Amino acid sequence: MAVAAVVLAAGAATRYGRPKQYELLPTVLERLAQAPVDRVVVVSGAYPLEGAVRAEDWERGPGASLRVGLASLADDVTHAVVVLADGPTLDPRAVERLLAHRDDAPVLAASYDGTRSHPVLLARNAWGAVPDEGGRALDAVLVDCSDLEPPGDVDVPVA
Repeated sequence: MAVAAVVLAAGAATRYGRPKQYELLPTVLERLAQAPVDRVVVVSGAYPLEGAVRAEDWERGPGASLRVGLASLADDVTHAVVVLADGPTLDPRAVERLLAHRDDAPVLAASYDGTRSHPVLLARNAWGAVPDEGGRALDAVLVDCSDLEPPGDVDVPVA
């Protein structure tokens, strides 16, 4: 039984104006290195990323990229933690908290002050239900992470 993290880094970053993955992904990966995951898979699309799996159909939506990441995982992976490459303030304790509730439901999502966010935890039996809209379209049991800093969702460069 292993847990993997799937980092979605496939978007075109049009609002950002340049490939934000190159700037923000290293911080997300540093934070994931502090989380209890056995392996990390990064999914690229619009821009090449060394060591990433490529979602050829990334333009269909985040679900297309997520499905590619999930399909790349080994058979021993029972759960996937989904995070965004543009969430540089990801708190590794949010991952721990979701994993502590992994038996509560097939889809869990961190919530901050009642607002659903990331990370999201998907049990293997939920992987086949991921639509093009991504994990956000799946009903999830919310796990309160209000005492932690949200991961962020950087859409424009910080001046």
